[in-house]
Amino acid sequence: MTAEFPPGLLLIVGALLVPFIKGNLRSVYMLALPLLGIWQLTALEPGVFGVMSIFGFELTHVRIDKLSLLFGYIFYIAATLSVLFAWHSDDLVEQASALVYVGAAIGATFAGDLITLFIYWELVAIASVFLIWAGRTNRAYRAGFRYLIIQISSGVLLAAGAVLRASETGSVAFDKIGLDSPGGTLILLAFGIKCAFPLLHNWLQDAYPEASVTGTVFLSAFTTKLAVYALARGYAGTDMLIWIGATMTALPIFYAVIENDLRRVLAYSLNNQLGFMVAGIGIGTTLAINGAVSHAFAHILYKALLFMSMGAVLYRTGTAKGSELGGLYKTMPWTTGFCIVGSASISAFPLFSGFVTKSMILTAAAEEGYLIPFLVLLFASAGVFHHSGIKIPFFAFFAHDSGKRPREAPINMLLAMGLTAFLCIAIGVYPQPLYALLPFPVDYTPYTTTHVVTTLQLLLFSALAFATLQRTGLYPPELRSTVLDFDFSYRWLAPRVVNWLMDAGGRAWITMTSGLLPMLRGLIALAFKYCGPEGVLARSSQAGSMAMWVLVLLATYLVLYFV
Repeated sequence: MTAEFPPGLLLIVGALLVPFIKGNLRSVYMLALPLLGIWQLTALEPGVFGVMSIFGFELTHVRIDKLSLLFGYIFYIAATLSVLFAWHSDDLVEQASALVYVGAAIGATFAGDLITLFIYWELVAIASVFLIWAGRTNRAYRAGFRYLIIQISSGVLLAAGAVLRASETGSVAFDKIGLDSPGGTLILLAFGIKCAFPLLHNWLQDAYPEASVTGTVFLSAFTTKLAVYALARGYAGTDMLIWIGATMTALPIFYAVIENDLRRVLAYSLNNQLGFMVAGIGIGTTLAINGAVSHAFAHILYKALLFMSMGAVLYRTGTAKGSELGGLYKTMPWTTGFCIVGSASISAFPLFSGFVTKSMILTAAAEEGYLIPFLVLLFASAGVFHHSGIKIPFFAFFAHDSGKRPREAPINMLLAMGLTAFLCIAIGVYPQPLYALLPFPVDYTPYTTTHVVTTLQLLLFSALAFATLQRTGLYPPELRSTVLDFDFSYRWLAPRVVNWLMDAGGRAWITMTSGLLPMLRGLIALAFKYCGPEGVLARSSQAGSMAMWVLVLLATYLVLYFV
């Protein structure tokens, strides 16, 4: 198998055979596809393949370099772990769409031009919505439609930006883009929607928690990380991204603290972690870019692990609400332990994966003198330990005893969580293999006294704050509730404003037409009076009178036209 057969196409074509394979053999087949893809990547050499010319533009279907290979490897690894976690599933639509979704994300990662990127970009949107609808609830169907509209809108902006970019530069190559032209601005907006920029983010918290137990695990790995890859490819060093990323890290914390649905808490923390990556891309130094993409690598693993653990809880108990859980460690000890590993990783504890990646971004921000963004990122680091490092395992497995005594997660789920937890710890203990995959040479040592002591102090402060608030009753309790975010403006407020405007417009129209109709009837009667056989217009008249009647008829026409 060579590069001429695009890596992503392996899974897309492979999905066509899923309906024809029965039983456990289908799961074996699905597991073999991403493993075969990993083997293919090991045989690829840097370069471009599948180059063709269409309408005078050069398209590059496969572009292989260290950046695309890094994301290719982690996407295939995530697909392998997700398929293993979903081994028990027999939903054909979900299984086939998951393979297409992963294949499209990998295809986009290796796309060398904006047209090829657009095709895969839209395929990612279309395939992923079936993972949301696999939730099989009314909320899942509604959230899926909203998700699809937003993701397709991102593709439309990408297509428009590509057209403008082609007219501006005469090329559709997907390289450094920047914000020097309208095309670049539109493409950044397209990437920003998929990356869940502030005020463009609610599709994530709306849709991901409504997906199926296994669908959410798939979704957590690919859509937003594809956007991170695209930003790193096209907008590295764009100062605006520093401030956007800093805002992304801080804003979700306040929502996550009061959210009751623990899968939605994880969706908010996903948004928070994306902010670190976006800020690193905005800083744009080699250390910052290495930090951003390595953090994306680590994040895919520990976020998948957290969604797996909450998925296992949902699978066994039927709920992921913090107010309805607690005490599950008694009968789900393995799931509890794996969740704690994921929580330690996302909180950047030393010896866990988040520590060796996030610290690169913080160090780059400090070295480049971005004081305010650095302080915001530091605050966000404490916040993520607060809501994901402590809140998730505490309210799901400890806290009050809910009285639930579910069985431990199925063996395939435990195996998937165990492998993912092993990778989270392995990267934290020995990060050199990950550093070797990064796009730039790494001259960075994470385990210095300053880094370790500073991180432990920060985590200790956050833990003490949580304990104090919890003991004093000031911490927001886990209650049945609905958290109002920015999507309130278009899910609840906008429809009511539009309905009110339509009602008000209808009443105004009726009022206006009720006054115009008598006037029109009078004009018609007047026309018959003067235009009939005995009317004035039927007789000869002077030119001045004729001009006057022409004006009258013209005025009547204009009234009728505007009505």
